[in-house]
Amino acid sequence: MYRLSACLLTVLALCGFRSVPPAPDGPVALSLVDRDTGEELEQYPHRGERWVAGTPGHRYAVRLRNLTGERVLAVLSVDGVNAISGETAAPDQAGYVLEPWQDSEITGWRKSAAEVAQFVFTDHGDSYASRTGRPRNVGVVGIAVFREARPVYVAPAPMPRRPAPVIAQDARADRAMAAEASAARGEARQQLGTGHGEREGSASHATRFERASRMPVQLGELRYGARPRLVAMGILPRQRVDAAPRAFPGGFVPDPPARGR
Repeated sequence: MYRLSACLLTVLALCGFRSVPPAPDGPVALSLVDRDTGEELEQYPHRGERWVAGTPGHRYAVRLRNLTGERVLAVLSVDGVNAISGETAAPDQAGYVLEPWQDSEITGWRKSAAEVAQFVFTDHGDSYASRTGRPRNVGVVGIAVFREARPVYVAPAPMPRRPAPVIAQDARADRAMAAEASAARGEARQQLGTGHGEREGSASHATRFERASRMPVQLGELRYGARPRLVAMGILPRQRVDAAPRAFPGGFVPDPPARGR
């Protein structure tokens, strides 16, 4: 059975407010990249969740790193919406197939076999999910990862120096496995969402992928919000404002330091 696949043309601790790298808690590492600055957004742990600070108006990409020597399928949810089909996200839907050790950036909502609409940090009400009547899960990016079924043993591929930047889409649709995952934060508090930005090229081709199980081997979430919200939640420290210079700080004129000889 053939599946849809896509090739992106783009190149790619609360304590101490310490950022952490993407958690290797499964086959795929999940992170966000600010495409306007080229930087991977720092992740901050908070009450069992991971957060990044997004900048309104900036384009971003979802970065997926396959940490294994085998192909895996990652179903991508952005604000509770499947980034390929536009359906309310569920693990049994279409996803991206990552080649062994592949590092890929998903830059937008898939519009066709040739184009995506860019992911853009925007106001909550202007997010794609809100505009399509699904504001409940705005502010979270998630993946459901599946291993590939193999009829015979195949040795894992060795790690290449430069993984090929190819991503595939899987169009498999088994019966629904579960309703939507844990509820996201309340709409009134979440001010940032993912908009439906300008279109850009993203060529595609077909591939074959069969899931090894009906249950994902990894469910990962990464929450995002505007910096002021993360500061208010205690995830990021408040920025210290240096006192402005004063014309009359008080006191009498002291002698200057002795000149060095």
